[in-house]
Amino acid sequence: MPADLHIHTTSSDGGCTPEEIVRMAKSINLEAIAITDHDTLEGIGPAMKAGRTSGVEVIPGIELGSYTRGEEIHILGYLVELDNQSFLERLAYLRETRVYRMERMVEKLQELGFSVTMEMVTDISGSGSVGRPHLAAALIKIGTVETVFEAFEKFIGAGRPAYVPRYKMEPVEAVKLIKSAGGAAVLAHPGLNVSEHLLCELIKAGLDGIEADHPSHSGEQSRYFKLLARQKGLIATGGSDYHSPGHKEGSRFGIVTVPYKVVEELKKRVE
Repeated sequence: MPADLHIHTTSSDGGCTPEEIVRMAKSINLEAIAITDHDTLEGIGPAMKAGRTSGVEVIPGIELGSYTRGEEIHILGYLVELDNQSFLERLAYLRETRVYRMERMVEKLQELGFSVTMEMVTDISGSGSVGRPHLAAALIKIGTVETVFEAFEKFIGAGRPAYVPRYKMEPVEAVKLIKSAGGAAVLAHPGLNVSEHLLCELIKAGLDGIEADHPSHSGEQSRYFKLLARQKGLIATGGSDYHSPGHKEGSRFGIVTVPYKVVEELKKRVE
């Protein structure tokens, strides 16, 4: 049976609660899912509890942003230790930098004449890790845009008038951080950036896999990254990168899955 190994919840910038995600997974007969929220493990406990009830295996995961040579590189972490104190403290710091960034973006939008406030954004994000989709939701609420996609395209995407870059660690640091928490580190959606030049560096740091299957990848790209994974001794993973129906055009839960044997390979890496 299949597994979707890249899913976001309301604990970061997703539109569905962890429990809702588990119910959705059950409805399409997924055997396993990985909750990979940005910089937080908050959604994993509720998801695992719901998963035990419904018979869906929940893999504890995370997605860390990093930055190098002018581009953003995301690293996924699987099977991380949920009680690793130094890891949790580092994640708390990363979330603090997200809040600071969001405050600057709200200020820019206010300077553009929009009545959005930080309070609106945090009301939407709740106790989870705040992100740009929460700001997009606030812009929808005040009638500035109609969709999350439009908010990114017009105002808060990279290069747009209210965009503010946030603090990001180096990719090697992100890999090492995941490994320090007992997890398996995977290079996320490599087709979205030019990250191959980093592979040797990342492998030396402990990289375990490449996300070969992703909604943004063409069939040719997926085949290429699977071949590259075999050549480098890495695990080829995949997932839908689901946030919410309106997050990106064509976004759909479970649109990309991998065989359960990929989960087994990840487990072997962390034994």
